[in-house]
Amino acid sequence: MKVRLYIIFLISIAAVSCGEYEKILKSTDYELKKAKAVEYYNAKQYGKATELFSQVIPRFRASAEVEELFWLNAQSFYNMRQYDVAGSYFKSIAEQYPFGPYAEESSFLGALCDYNLAPRAELDQTSSRSAIEGFNLFLTRFPASPKAEEARKYIQELQDRLVEKSYLNARLYYNMKEYKAAITALTNSLKEYSDSKYREEMMFLKLNSLFLYAENSYAIRQKERYQATLDEYFSFMEEFPKSQYSREVSRIYDVTTKYLKVKSPQELENLE
Repeated sequence: MKVRLYIIFLISIAAVSCGEYEKILKSTDYELKKAKAVEYYNAKQYGKATELFSQVIPRFRASAEVEELFWLNAQSFYNMRQYDVAGSYFKSIAEQYPFGPYAEESSFLGALCDYNLAPRAELDQTSSRSAIEGFNLFLTRFPASPKAEEARKYIQELQDRLVEKSYLNARLYYNMKEYKAAITALTNSLKEYSDSKYREEMMFLKLNSLFLYAENSYAIRQKERYQATLDEYFSFMEEFPKSQYSREVSRIYDVTTKYLKVKSPQELENLE
């Protein structure tokens, strides 16, 4: 019996609360709406708060209070993990009020929202690039910020993710035996991310792609493609003379030089 009465009591409170909220939404008293929006925010009822802020902010746009209202609205969306909406509000605050009390944190949180939206490396990395851009802008504007080191760590993590994405894309072409596309993708990735942790593997994949591309070419195109393979072999060996891929690399060299009829370093220099 007591449990039933307690449930009825809770339902009654919820109904009254809901009715009060609906009345506030329909009210023309914007001072009341503003006060209630802040009250709902402080009570962590962020959904209700954002509904009221959306009505209040246009009315107070020319006032000194609007910056704080924008800030509370952005924080509400952030706390609801609606990072796309929150990020746009934080960025707007940082741009519109560059010298305001919320500029520094808004700049950081705008980038952090993009970071939170960034998916794993296999997927599209547009949000990762936006986050890197945002954190770099934050560091440029606020180099002495207490959050500067944290921003740098996020940038490094996101850059590692872009490197991995680039590697996975190139590796996919290789696995699909699309060797011409793999050569282009690997070349671009190695150029853009020259200090990648995948560098040795990617250089080997490029060498092997060139070799397999030459092997599977029409006879009329094989000489130039084996020559490109040999050039890549020397680049690889110069950088990784004791590579974990030494056995495979040696085989590529043997087959390539046999085709090109190369027997000595002097003959290499005389190749057309």
